[in-house]
Amino acid sequence: MAIYELSDTGIKRLQKTTFASRGIRERQDIQRLLRDQIEIISEQTMVIAEEFGDWDASRRRIDLLCIDKEANLVVIELKRTDDGGHMELQAIRYSAMISTMTFDQVVEAHNSFLANVGLEEDAQQRVLDFLGWEEPDEDSFAQDVRIVLASAEFSKELTSAVLWLNDKGIDIRCVKMDPFYDGQRILLDIQQVIPLPETEQFQVQVRQKKQKEQQSRTSSRDFSKFTLFVGGRDYRGLNKRNLMHKIVSEIIQGGAKPEEFADIISWRKGDFFVCFDGSLDEETFAEQLMTLDTGGKLPKTKRYFCKQDELFLVDGKTYAMTNQWGIRTLEAVNLLSAKYPQLEIAIEKE
Repeated sequence: MAIYELSDTGIKRLQKTTFASRGIRERQDIQRLLRDQIEIISEQTMVIAEEFGDWDASRRRIDLLCIDKEANLVVIELKRTDDGGHMELQAIRYSAMISTMTFDQVVEAHNSFLANVGLEEDAQQRVLDFLGWEEPDEDSFAQDVRIVLASAEFSKELTSAVLWLNDKGIDIRCVKMDPFYDGQRILLDIQQVIPLPETEQFQVQVRQKKQKEQQSRTSSRDFSKFTLFVGGRDYRGLNKRNLMHKIVSEIIQGGAKPEEFADIISWRKGDFFVCFDGSLDEETFAEQLMTLDTGGKLPKTKRYFCKQDELFLVDGKTYAMTNQWGIRTLEAVNLLSAKYPQLEIAIEKE
């Protein structure tokens, strides 16, 4: 790739240079400047944190952690080298480490970032404003992790790996930052090289088609939304877990005891509720719940409705209901509707 300066006297080819030879540093210069203008290499993206590494037993840091308009997390790795190094491997590790981040964790990370850069703004509101949301939506947040690699050059090994990973459904983009020098100024030619802009939409469609085919073969998850009619009121836009919590809330408010539900929905007998003595706030309840945690993909606090307005206080005990609802949810709704006919429980799929 060559860049030329067009003038009245002729066309002059600009000298290609390197970041190192011009004394441009990776973190202090390139990263710092792109942090404030991230749209140069990744459109419709917001920086959440810089040098992010809030995971255990690791000193590795994500150059820039971002989110996009679809509420996906975006890992951005920068290199000033002439081949990109092994940045794709680093980025994949980082993506795995952050893949379980929640909305609250992202807000916490952004709050620290704002403090470090000297901005006195509300972190949560900044994130909500960027996403165009009125309130947090955990079910829609961080459903995927995208990767953006930005470097002066990419080796053949790296580009081959990225193309293969893209074909497997992982969204990785390579953005080339070519520095040029005209004797006074350093100019940057910035181009997305993988996927090529003119073929990106086609590649996205192919990737989405493959993902849908795989999901139809291997997944039984249902993201349907429902309208609930109960006690003369209706609640719209409920996924399965929130549908069940709302029904149980209405039944308990009507005088039912939490212990009743395990007998009605027998397959959840052992984990429908977890409870502790006393009237506990959200923080205290979570601390006690984690004493029961035995490890696994999700901590105990992610398997139950543990926020303050989700807990139930009954007969001097604090209860949290499971949020793990799958293919038998509608069966559970029918059983509760039959057991408590006075509430006139009914649902419609939206």
